[in-house]
Order: sequence, then structure tokens, then C-alpha cells
Amino acid sequence: MKKYAQNSPEAAARLLVMLMVSDGNMDPRELDEIEHLHIYEALNISRKQFIQVLHDYCNDLSDEADESGQIHLIDRQRIDDLLDTVVDPKLRLLVATLALDLCKADEDISDAEMAIYAHMLDRWHLTLDDIEATFAR
Repeated sequence: MKKYAQNSPEAAARLLVMLMVSDGNMDPRELDEIEHLHIYEALNISRKQFIQVLHDYCNDLSDEADESGQIHLIDRQRIDDLLDTVVDPKLRLLVATLALDLCKADEDISDAEMAIYAHMLDRWHLTLDDIEATFAR
């Protein structure tokens, strides 16, 4: 896996990318939602940089393919390693909020997305109530 600085915009973006591809389907509505939610601005990353993070993540997954060419989109150790690249509590809360909105973009939260999202909240000691209390408008 490509290394990004801890709490960097790229590290945060990669977590969103991980969730977006976790079900094996990149829905165009998720990409539209990135624009709609102003995720680039929220993470302080350009569109081009975000797309590069997406490209790099897909390449990293491809590099991890087993001998038969199978790619494991959900790997607990990889997920934990990526989650550990964001340690700032405010950034964690922001990423968790954006991730939830992105998961809902295609109107179907897959089992894979749900499992990873629940694990994210658990690992970061966050709850949906924390998100609501911080970002409810």
C-alpha cells in the first residue's frame, strides 16, 4: 500500500475510496456525491489528487491479488492499517460523516460497506450519535 502522511488529505481520501470500492462496484452516484458534498474542499484535496488516490488504491489492490488473480476487497489488516493513518479526532469524525453520506449515495448500503463502516466507528470509538451531535444541521 502506498504510504501517506498521517492525517493527510490523501490518507483521509483513501478511506473514502476504500469504502467506495468495497462492494466491487463504483457507482457514478458516489462520484457525483463527492462533488455535491464538497468533499474535496472538506478534506483540503484537489479533484485531481483525489482521483490519483483512487487510482493508487486500485493499483495497490491489484498488486495484492492472489495467484489466481482474485482481489480481496475486504481485508481486516489492510483496513486497520488504513484506519490508523487518521488519528486526529476531528478528522476521524469528518471522515466518518462523509463516509456515511457516500455509502448512501447509491441508495443501497452494501453488506461490505456496512461492515467496514461499523468497524471504522468501533475502531475509532465513534457512534452515530457523535456524528449527529457534531454535524446535524
